[in-house]
Amino acid sequence: MNSTAVATLNQAKEMGLLPEEFEKIKEILGRTPNYLELSVYGVMWSEHCSYKNSIVWLKKLPKKGPHMLVEAGEENAGLVDIGDGLACAFKIESHNHPSAVEPYQGAATGVGGINRDIFTMGARPIAQLNSLRFGNPTEERTKWLVKGVSKGIGDYGNSFGIPIVGGEVYFDECYHQNPLVNAFSAGIVEVGKQISATSTGVGNPVFIVGSATGKDGIHGASFASKDLDEDSAEDIPSVQVGDPFQEKLLLEATMELAETDAVVGMQDMGAAGITCSSCEMSAAGEHGMDIWLDRVPLRQKMEAWEILLSESQERMLVVVEKGKEQKVLDIFDKWDLECEKIGIVTEGGTVNYFWGKELMGSIPANSVVLGGDAPVYHREWSEPAYYQEFKQFNIQSIKEPSDLLTVAQQMVALPNIASKRFIYEQYDSMVGTRNMSTNAPTDAGIVNIKGTNKALAMSLDCNSRFVHVDPEIGCAMAVSEAARNITCSGGVPSAVTNCLNFGNPYNPEVYWQFVGSIKGMSTACEKFETPVTGGNVSFYNQTQIGDTVEPVFPTPTIGMIGVVEDKKYITTLGFKDKGDLIFMIGNNHDDISSSQYLVNIHGVENSSAPHFDIEEEYTNQKQVQMLIRKGVIKSAHDLSEGGLFIGLLEKAMVHNLGFDITLPAEFRKDAVLFGEAASRIIVTVSEDQKNSFIDLMMLNGCSFDLLGHVTKGSLRVDDENWGEVSDFKSIYDHSLGSLLS
Repeated sequence: MNSTAVATLNQAKEMGLLPEEFEKIKEILGRTPNYLELSVYGVMWSEHCSYKNSIVWLKKLPKKGPHMLVEAGEENAGLVDIGDGLACAFKIESHNHPSAVEPYQGAATGVGGINRDIFTMGARPIAQLNSLRFGNPTEERTKWLVKGVSKGIGDYGNSFGIPIVGGEVYFDECYHQNPLVNAFSAGIVEVGKQISATSTGVGNPVFIVGSATGKDGIHGASFASKDLDEDSAEDIPSVQVGDPFQEKLLLEATMELAETDAVVGMQDMGAAGITCSSCEMSAAGEHGMDIWLDRVPLRQKMEAWEILLSESQERMLVVVEKGKEQKVLDIFDKWDLECEKIGIVTEGGTVNYFWGKELMGSIPANSVVLGGDAPVYHREWSEPAYYQEFKQFNIQSIKEPSDLLTVAQQMVALPNIASKRFIYEQYDSMVGTRNMSTNAPTDAGIVNIKGTNKALAMSLDCNSRFVHVDPEIGCAMAVSEAARNITCSGGVPSAVTNCLNFGNPYNPEVYWQFVGSIKGMSTACEKFETPVTGGNVSFYNQTQIGDTVEPVFPTPTIGMIGVVEDKKYITTLGFKDKGDLIFMIGNNHDDISSSQYLVNIHGVENSSAPHFDIEEEYTNQKQVQMLIRKGVIKSAHDLSEGGLFIGLLEKAMVHNLGFDITLPAEFRKDAVLFGEAASRIIVTVSEDQKNSFIDLMMLNGCSFDLLGHVTKGSLRVDDENWGEVSDFKSIYDHSLGSLLS
């Protein structure tokens, strides 16, 4: 395609632009764009880059908090103060569509991209997490996706050398064709030493550093902004190809560069490559750029527009202070990486792209960026009929099983409850010396902050079934569970990043789910004082087969970090000693709504959201934070999928210690054991701390109940012998692997 040929409406449509958007481009430029210029608008105005269908509601999320250093949208990632002169940069992003057509590279480059977002800010990545969603694990396609995605994450992450300290894996038929692959990374930087993604200083040189550029990833952002269908496999050239060893070199070179005084600004080349970094940095600094595309180091012969749109991995754009170029050249030469001057900073706000002396295209930077002239849409939404229907669910319509032991054994084997070791054993969780939670499991991932007495806690959470049945309550529950995991681990929640995975935004019912999720997230984040620092919106997660379109469950994945002020507060989840007392903090309910028990044991898909009360949630978490700091509990674990029985079993399996419990008589036993009502935490207390524990519990009006005590290894429920911990552990450890192998 000739880069300078006059573009057409049909070409605009092929790039995903609407006719009215093509007209707006002509109005902005005062002429019809050429093909290269249209390509810039096509990718920058895609949903993936512009958030044109979501920004109206994203602006309603809380952005201010006591620890905020960088607010949402200001930099590559969020930045919060963690004390001792240090800050944490963290972010989560999706790589769903690439992983659907090429799971290995799709997942691998998702890991690479999110880590670059962190270290381009001058922060050294210290930990990774991921949230993965797949279809039925018995299906061959699901097995292919799981193996490809997990190997891609493992191979890239392990080679890069940053531990994966936690995450989540869910299975549901709705993700059959369109898996979700959300990658999270966190890094540490000294306050005041972070690098901005900006371009200032007329005459300052612009360098491209890292890998040479190839044709992989062209139109990748556009690919991520449309529905998957039967022909999506033909878009495999849109999937980037990663090289973790090159990224490791780039990391070390960047860390060395950050210690100099040469850098004005720096940005990762992720979606839209040179296009995005040159335009966004220029707009942020209220300057322009002249870029010579013929100077870009290439792996193969390419047209100008291809160079501009390539999403080849392990590349960054760096603006350098004039006169200090040699410092930069020397560093990248030392690390044997490409470092080529391809442009200069100019006055005004226009980015010009040249090939030699020929001007190939000219773009007003502000016209393509988020917050500039990119289109913003107010989409209509409508409540789906199922919402009121699901609310009519009554637990009395479900007969309580007489053999609860058999049910418990079935529950442990469910794909969403059984051990995910088949997947996570491919990850290196112990590389480096920071991970503090692998050998002593905690609800959240815990990472050592070297040189301080603090640790960083982090968690990814979202029960998408809850969000599907009630987006507002379900998303508030996702925020609350992330906070609960951090609280149970000894941390105090600090801030949130999110990855909002939804179907087609032009579907009013899908957009209703999106709006409800934003409302629920806002409510919970305000309550916990955990502002949203940024993240990612991923629409068009659905599959079209023939004339049928099925969106995935709405999945607003919440990534949260918290600070453990003193490492002595780190609280593990496992039982510690025989004879310890087992207490539940929170209320029981006759509630099995949307639980794994109701869906999988009784085959009932349609029900309401489980019980949730944000005030109760907040009070219980504050209570547990106090108990930990008073030193009166020995372990803590939140209840989530599978309810009380699974929570107790997870505590038991850590050290092969059992439990003897008595269930409250006023509730259905199946609801107490397997219901998934929120805001409940299981703690253990030694006999000599019992009175202190009860005294503290009486201070704030939190409900609590003595369930029983820890045993040597046997399980007893209401005086019935349920066998040994080891019996259940064998089922738990091997069930998922046998389905996927």
